Amino acid sequence: MTTSEKAPENYEDLIRLIHDRYDQMSKTYQRISVYLTQNPNDVAIRPISTIAASCNIHASSFVRFAQWLGYTGFKDLQTLFQKRLSTAAPGFDARKRALEDELQLLEDHSELGFLRDLVVRDIASLQGLLDKISAADMVNATELIERADTVYLIGQLRSEPVVNLLRYILTMLGKRCVLLDESGGLATHVARTMRPTDVLMAVTFRFYANEVVNIAEEAEQSGVPIIAISDTTLSPLMKSARILFAVPEHEYTFSRSLAAPMCLAQALMVAVAARLQHNSVDPRIPTVTGQ
Repeated sequence: MTTSEKAPENYEDLIRLIHDRYDQMSKTYQRISVYLTQNPNDVAIRPISTIAASCNIHASSFVRFAQWLGYTGFKDLQTLFQKRLSTAAPGFDARKRALEDELQLLEDHSELGFLRDLVVRDIASLQGLLDKISAADMVNATELIERADTVYLIGQLRSEPVVNLLRYILTMLGKRCVLLDESGGLATHVARTMRPTDVLMAVTFRFYANEVVNIAEEAEQSGVPIIAISDTTLSPLMKSARILFAVPEHEYTFSRSLAAPMCLAQALMVAVAARLQHNSVDPRIPTVTGQ
């Protein structure tokens, strides 16, 4: 974008522009975009030097990025985030700090301390999930799964536990499903048997599994509806997915938890169970021992 073009005047238009131009960006601008979209509250209140340090990117790159979008400087772009914050729900960091204060947690690097830290983060992440997930997307995803002839599932690396949970519940509900397992090297070939009357549920987080992304892109070209769970709307699954559930990961560390995406996956399955059982009051998910 040149400076002669009009820059977005509100936060929603800015994010839409970032999505539209993401593939054309340099690697540095893509990293900046991911940070801006995943940490809007931090962008609103922190100085540019602190924001830049968080990304390990020089502050001048943020200024050039803002100018590339049509702003005179980074402060003009930051103003949109500040306006958004005035009406936004508390962010992840605010929730985390409040929970820490409530539990009176101190610096604790013991085994129990690690557990407490994870629990605090997970509670904040789960609360944030309610703010991020669209009610319409939940309804549409549930309808797609219910109507599908076969539900295909793919998730690799950290995402594998999520799709295994989905396979277990769908199987116990009597819903035909196929796990596209990478073992044997046949996942891509099995995926090519999918039809538009099926649905693909794809799960991947940064750093995104190439085979998951490639299968989703090929499925979309074949007219197969895709329900995706990822960590950001800038995920490579965004282009292929009919519905994308973005579950932000605020810290790319060893201790990243799957609590939020697992909760989302189970909520979808409970909604599917309610439809299949015609029981919206008390849907049941059968278990192996229960049978």
